Parts: sequence; C-alpha cells; structure tokens
Amino acid sequence: MAKWTPKHEAPEPLEGPIVATITGGTILWFVLFLVQLPFYGWFDDHGHLWWLWTCLAGAGLGLIGIWYVRGRNAALKRAAAEAERSAPAAE
Repeated sequence: MAKWTPKHEAPEPLEGPIVATITGGTILWFVLFLVQLPFYGWFDDHGHLWWLWTCLAGAGLGLIGIWYVRGRNAALKRAAAEAERSAPAAE
C-alpha cells in the first residue's frame, strides 16, 4: 500500500469570530445548566444527574476557552502589527 502524499499545498486556515463563538457556546452551556437546576431531584431520582454536571463542566471549560482564544487573538494582532512595522516601506 503506497503512502498518500498531498498533491497541492494546504489552504490557509479560516479565521472567524472565534471569541464570540466560544463566548456564545459558554453562555449556552451555562443557560442549559440553569434551566436544568430546578429539576435536580428528578435527575437524581432517574440517574441522569450527569446531565446537570456536564452542562456545568461545559460552562467551566468554556471560561478557560474564552481566556485562551482572547490571548491567542491578542497575540495574532501583536504579530501582525510587528510584521507591518518591520516590513520595508514601499515607495
């Protein structure tokens, strides 16, 4: 079996509103946690308590994700500004 090798270069990664996407997902997980909280007893009685804790874990991991993507976004902007400053001026 021959090893597959690409015949063309990979495209540039797509950049979008990453911070807004992660923030929206985090809010969604937290809202789902709050919506399920009044039914804690029912979830506990039926063995579905993990649903509640999954939503809380998603919100907590989303907070870490927001911190990470904000730092990444700031680093990308700093790198672009540095590249612009160090580029020779075209006359």
